[in-house]
Amino acid sequence: MSKVVKIGNVAVGKNQPCFIIAEIGINHNGSVDIAKRLIDVAVSTGCNAVKFQKRTVDVVYTQEELAMPRPNPFGETNGDLKKGLELKLEDYEEIDDYCKKRGLLWFSSCWDKGSVDFMEFFDPPCYKIASATLTDDELLRYTVSKGRPILLSTGMSTQQEIDHALSITGTENVVIYHCTSTYPTDSNEANLLAIKEFEAKYDCPIGYSGHERGITPSILAVAFGAVSVERHITLDRTMWGSDHAASLELPGLHKMVREIRQIPNLIGDGKKVVYNSEKPIIKKLRKIFSPASVTN
Repeated sequence: MSKVVKIGNVAVGKNQPCFIIAEIGINHNGSVDIAKRLIDVAVSTGCNAVKFQKRTVDVVYTQEELAMPRPNPFGETNGDLKKGLELKLEDYEEIDDYCKKRGLLWFSSCWDKGSVDFMEFFDPPCYKIASATLTDDELLRYTVSKGRPILLSTGMSTQQEIDHALSITGTENVVIYHCTSTYPTDSNEANLLAIKEFEAKYDCPIGYSGHERGITPSILAVAFGAVSVERHITLDRTMWGSDHAASLELPGLHKMVREIRQIPNLIGDGKKVVYNSEKPIIKKLRKIFSPASVTN
């Protein structure tokens, strides 16, 4: 598989640097100031992009769901929470300007058609299809109609459901992300060999969207062939909110990015050679080797 997908000015695919997405999601807790601090974290650690989540609350959720009691910082109902976590147009205008100044790509996973229309205003470099919306054919078709690259997460999805989604999106301008949709994900459910299975089955780049504790699965995913990694980020994992506990703080994100960037050098080309750095050690420690002294 050698196909490459262009996300903004970044090529995503085999033999390209890993495309690392820091997902802010809803970890901004409704604050554009927190969002900007998280953007700073992504820039300082060398990530390529940040991702948000965008919903039209009254479309995505039923009135019954919105009316459910759920005490939270914004009010007493689930609707108060969902609406409180949605950034406004002026907030995203500020975020768009800030990302441009910092030289960082940004985009969103949109949970309804109205949110896609909202994001079109900002000319995003791509769209992310969240695992939860992989089976929403109408949303898939509408998102694809915008002609932008699609990043497709596959958490909580069967092989049949993934194949059906790809029958709508195609594979020409798509990156598929192996994902397990538990927060945080247990080690025995990471199933990183699915990356190899996807590589063999699909003619498009394969990435990894992780929700695990720590960073080891994300690093291994790249060693197994993932060309992109997405991880949630937070200022503090103890902050209020559903996604913070499965997110990376700055030190963890920094370490993950650093280790991922080393993987191509660590893997090498597979050809066994004697490096120049080893030659002084040979001279110091070995007896001189003579092929003539070898007997069968």
